[in-house]
Amino acid sequence: MAMYSYNSPAGMDRFASPTANGWKRQSLRNIGDVPIAVGNLLVATKDLESALRNWSAGRASENEVSDTYVVVGTEFNNMITAFAQHGIDLSEIHSVPTDLRTVLESCLGEEPSPYILEDYMPDVRTIVWNLLRCLKMKREAWRGVVNGGRGYH
Repeated sequence: MAMYSYNSPAGMDRFASPTANGWKRQSLRNIGDVPIAVGNLLVATKDLESALRNWSAGRASENEVSDTYVVVGTEFNNMITAFAQHGIDLSEIHSVPTDLRTVLESCLGEEPSPYILEDYMPDVRTIVWNLLRCLKMKREAWRGVVNGGRGYH
């Protein structure tokens, strides 16, 4: 399993506070806790969207968006690891952090404005939607593993 390094788009290596944008993440009780890992990733992606909206309105700095992206990367790694602990491969979404970074670098290279965000947000949402679609498909595989192969409906 590949682990990724998540440097922020602006080159910042700090981590944002887990509750910087008001969403709360839970600590993983054990490394294979898939529901918590997925939930934390979803919270982090919502935080990223919120940070981008705040950036576009001049209420957040580029560094704050970058810090939030780093948290997304960390939670992404935690989620990949949690699924891997159950033998479930998510290699089809390994490009998500890189894809997000590419969009964020382009967006943050512009002057902050709601109009700029309108140009880039569809790409961010598409990346997140594809991530969610994959996770939904893998949910049944995970349920099958944790239920001893009996499946879950």
